[in-house]
Amino acid sequence: MKRISTVLLAFLFGLYGSPASAQEAAPAWQPNPEHSVVLEEIASAIGPSALENINNAEQVFCYQITNRPENYTGYTIDGMAIVGFCGIINQELQTMITSELFMNPDNIVFDVTENCIIRPKVMLRFVRGVDFTDVLLSSPCHAFAIFYGGRVNTFNAKPAAQIIDALINPLIKGKVDFASPALFNQLLPIGVAQTEEQKQLLNKKNEPIRNWIKTQEEEENNAPKGWNKLKVKK
Repeated sequence: MKRISTVLLAFLFGLYGSPASAQEAAPAWQPNPEHSVVLEEIASAIGPSALENINNAEQVFCYQITNRPENYTGYTIDGMAIVGFCGIINQELQTMITSELFMNPDNIVFDVTENCIIRPKVMLRFVRGVDFTDVLLSSPCHAFAIFYGGRVNTFNAKPAAQIIDALINPLIKGKVDFASPALFNQLLPIGVAQTEEQKQLLNKKNEPIRNWIKTQEEEENNAPKGWNKLKVKK
């Protein structure tokens, strides 16, 4: 576990930008051939259809998310507010994520429930055809939750804390405002505002979440609401 996470972290720091010395020292990450199949505990919990999307995703989209504020009317994903779009995950990073979080038994604890509240940070949408499976990454309560067909299964990933943070931080840093493809009559799951009129419309749509983020720290002491009361899955 320690060797694998060190290599992975070095690769991620080099991939997303870090001091030159770190980039020079970053080795190429290689999957462990022993971790090539999704763990049975995860596979049986989420079901074959959700698993098929993860194993054979044609694209993986990244969204920065947060708990949905009260009276929020902006864009949501699985009931959470979309803060921004953080890119399309390339095949190499996709392989790392599936290998380390879903296939490596050293990075998941199935028999211990952590006494912490899940804090939504990033949602990864594994898309295959018109079907998809969503994977939420949480920090500093390090866990991941898998959403499919109205069901959610949450897993304790405390041993993978460094890996999750190394994924979340650069993804969030590179996020842009989410643009609805339906709003712009576009086909991709993401949209890019191409005219001044579209930019103004996008800014107007994003005002509620921007205003809420500014006051988020003031509301941090409020009792948590919604799905994140779920305990990490045993």
